[in-house]
Amino acid sequence: MIDSKFSADIEAIRSIDAVPVILGMVKHLTGMRFAAVARVTEHNWVACAVDDSINFGLTQGGELVLESTICHEIRQHHMPVIFANASHHPLYSQHHTPKTYGLESYISIPIIKANGDFFGTLCAIDVLPATLDEPAIIKTLTLFAQLIAMSLDTQNHLNRTQAALEDANENGRLREQFIAVLGHDLRTPLSAIQMSAELLKTKTTDKRSLGLISAIHNSSIRMGRLIENVLDFARGRLGGGIPIRSHWVDDLANTLELTVSEVRAAHPKAVINLSIALPAGIHCDPLRISQLLSNLLGNAVTHGAHSSPVDVYAFMEKDQVVLSVTNQGAPIPGSLLPLLFHPFTRSEAGQRGEGLGLGLYIASQIVTAHNGTLTVTSTEATGTRFVARFQAGLRRV
Repeated sequence: MIDSKFSADIEAIRSIDAVPVILGMVKHLTGMRFAAVARVTEHNWVACAVDDSINFGLTQGGELVLESTICHEIRQHHMPVIFANASHHPLYSQHHTPKTYGLESYISIPIIKANGDFFGTLCAIDVLPATLDEPAIIKTLTLFAQLIAMSLDTQNHLNRTQAALEDANENGRLREQFIAVLGHDLRTPLSAIQMSAELLKTKTTDKRSLGLISAIHNSSIRMGRLIENVLDFARGRLGGGIPIRSHWVDDLANTLELTVSEVRAAHPKAVINLSIALPAGIHCDPLRISQLLSNLLGNAVTHGAHSSPVDVYAFMEKDQVVLSVTNQGAPIPGSLLPLLFHPFTRSEAGQRGEGLGLGLYIASQIVTAHNGTLTVTSTEATGTRFVARFQAGLRRV
């Protein structure tokens, strides 16, 4: 039975989706067959997560006598401990921990939170010797331990903010502030995940591992887009609209072409027809216009008929830039059309799909910030067409 005083710590580690992947990658990198995340206190050693291929006999919530572990020492000096062959090690050949548990190889990295509190360790063991002389191993495991620590900090921050929300009178405003803070805090562990994936990709040729690494990397990219949408939503609601930085742009056409290329790369099966006829010298925020097109195009690719192409047009009409994205497929119900540019419309309409339902809301806010309009029509005959218009402010020569 799990000691109730550690149930919160175990649940905190369980809620970090990356932990099972991390333990699997620790085993793969080190060649060792047991990996765990341990909570280490002044009096206890408790397993919060375990990946065991040697039947060591320790499961989630299981405890070891603290003094019998090396983690007891790590808690005091906050330094990693690593040895590949205890029997021939000048120090650990006589140490009580390898003798007690019959270990030959061992690596343990401290997990230290942002405030300096010692949570525990990320560790791996085996009864057989291992090859641990590659410097990238300890660097990668240290990065994993930092990722776990940052995730725990984010959870603690989340819990504190939720408690504050329960007592707040202005629940709506505080909720949006919470979203902004959470989105900001998630960037740090997300960067660690992306760095880890890039490093791991260079360290293995195993197809299964490369597939797993690719999945981690692609998921982190998608998570990054979701975080950016959340932050833009919070900025728009709290700051009176999404901020833009307009300037004279001579290569808006090239920016739009690159955006379409990125969407094509993310959706290789989609067919996207692109036609651009734009002059140089348009006054706008090119990064936001790129985001506008990316959101509209991502929506079209996701919800349109996969057997039909998506048509993208960018052209001038009098003094306005017109950006049009059209996809085929079942028309959007008329009752839903007025809600499309509201946040979280997808969940309110009972639709399922990737994302938070913020893409079209953010697209409309970007157009509004450019003093333009974003409209939608959807029929069986013409398909679903989103049209953004804004003044080009053409630079006169």
